[in-house]
Amino acid sequence: MDQRWDDVMRLALNLAENSPCPDPNPRVGCVIIADGQIVGQGWHHGAGTPHAEVEALRQAGDAARGATAVVTLEPCNHTGRTGPCSHALLEAGVCRVVIAQCDPNAVAAGGAQFLSANGVEVVTGVLHEDAMALNADWTFSQIHRRPRVCWKYAATLDGRSAAPDGTSQWITGEEARHQVQIGRSRCGAIIVGTGTAVADNPRLTVRLPEAIRQPLRVVVGMRDLPADCHLHDESAETLQIRHHDPAEVLDVLWHRGIHRVWLEGGPRVAGAFLAADLVDEVVAYIAPTILGNGRAAVIDPTVTTLASARHFVIDDVCQLGPDLQIRAHHQ
Repeated sequence: MDQRWDDVMRLALNLAENSPCPDPNPRVGCVIIADGQIVGQGWHHGAGTPHAEVEALRQAGDAARGATAVVTLEPCNHTGRTGPCSHALLEAGVCRVVIAQCDPNAVAAGGAQFLSANGVEVVTGVLHEDAMALNADWTFSQIHRRPRVCWKYAATLDGRSAAPDGTSQWITGEEARHQVQIGRSRCGAIIVGTGTAVADNPRLTVRLPEAIRQPLRVVVGMRDLPADCHLHDESAETLQIRHHDPAEVLDVLWHRGIHRVWLEGGPRVAGAFLAADLVDEVVAYIAPTILGNGRAAVIDPTVTTLASARHFVIDDVCQLGPDLQIRAHHQ
C-alpha cells in the first residue's frame, strides 16, 4: 500500500459519508489530484444519479488529464442506470487510479482490470478496512446475495415480550424506543409477521425529524390485513410477502436492492429466521421488569436441547435509561 494516498483516501471516505444510507447503491467518494492539488471531488447521491467518479471528473474538467483519481470503491465496469466509470476515467485521461475496496459485485466488477489493461496505473487496498466498514451491509449483501438481518426485540428480565393478556406497550422506556427509531432508519426494510401486524397494528415508520426516507414495510404471512390497518396508510410503502420461508423473503428483498433488514417479529417469525440460520445480528432491549408469564420473545421449535442452542457474540452492552441494550452478532 502506498502511504502517499492515505490522507487523500480519508478525504474520499469523508465525502462518501454524504451518500444516502440505506440506498440500493454503495456509498462512494472520489477525489482527483493533479500536481498535488485537488481539482475535482464528488460523491454518489443515490440510485440513478451520476457516480462519484463522474461528479469529480465534471468538476475537474480538462485538469483530469494526467491526474490521479482516488476512489473508495473500484470503478464500475458495466452499464446500468449510468455508464461505466472505468471508461469515463480512461476517456478523461486519468493516468492513475487509487482504490480502497475492490467491488464484490460480479456484475459491476472489473474496472481495475480494464484500466490496467489500458495503460492506467492502478493502486488497490488503500484504507481497505475503512472502506469496508463504510459499506458493511452492502458488501455483506453482495457476497451472500441477500440482505443482512438484524433481529430487534424488547423483553423483560424473564424473557417476556408481552403480558398474558397480550399488552406490550411499553415494556421499555423512551431512551430505548428512540434507539429503535435510529436502528430502523439505517435499514432498507422492516419485517413483521401478519400476527404482529394484526394484533399490534404498528406503523413501522421512522419517527425522527431528520429522516429522509422511510424503510419498506414488509409483512410476512398468508393472512389478509384488515382494511383499517395502519400499514395501509401512505406514510411508507408496504409489501406483503405471502410466504413463510425466510430465505424466499430475503430473496425478494435482495432483488429490490435492499441490503439490511430490521426484523421486529413477532416471536414465530423471529424463530423462523433463527431456525433458518438467517439472523446475523441481534439488538436486544431488556427492561428491569418481571412478568412471570406471557408471550416469549422468540419461539424456535428446532431447538430442543442445550446442545442445539444458537450462539451469538456480544459486541456491546449499554444502559439506556432504565433499560439495557445488548448488541451481538452471529458466531
